[in-house]
Amino acid sequence: MWSELLQTHGYWLLALGCLLEGETVLVLAGFAAHRGLLDPAAVVAIAAASGFAGDETFFWLGRRHGKALLARWPSIAGQSGRVLALVERWHEPVIIGIRFAYGLRVAGPMLIGTSGIPAWRFALFNAVGALLWACAVGAIGWIFGATAEAMLGRLQHVEGRLFLGLLLLALLVALLRHVAARRRSSSRGAR
Repeated sequence: MWSELLQTHGYWLLALGCLLEGETVLVLAGFAAHRGLLDPAAVVAIAAASGFAGDETFFWLGRRHGKALLARWPSIAGQSGRVLALVERWHEPVIIGIRFAYGLRVAGPMLIGTSGIPAWRFALFNAVGALLWACAVGAIGWIFGATAEAMLGRLQHVEGRLFLGLLLLALLVALLRHVAARRRSSSRGAR
């Protein structure tokens, strides 16, 4: 049952998840690829393309509406000085690495969009970063699957429950990250 659902809906859920944060979804897709439920090359390609598209969208939002976005979200504005200083000094590594920085996955491309970086340069290094990110994070899921299989043997009889447990754990982690970010944002706003 879980296998069929994942094979039917796994790729579009991966694409949707990787448009925004995506790490949790990509780790799960890497795990599913190790189990043979998804094609590993397709997982990397879809994750990289969706991650690239998401960051391009946020870059252009920053380029077109940067001042309004910074005025609306002071928490992002608070990070702008630090990110823009890094972009000015090391724009290629920052563009590649911003997707690996917790809390800057969405805000980072927006902030870079407010800088003077040419759009073509951002797109080029965003593509490199998206591919590296898709390979690295997808590999974490693959390695987790390989390790679980080596330690526990073939768990086909509990595969669905194991996957559901991982999904619930991932959702719990995402919820806790969201709550922590909102608390940080609220405490900054209260100052």
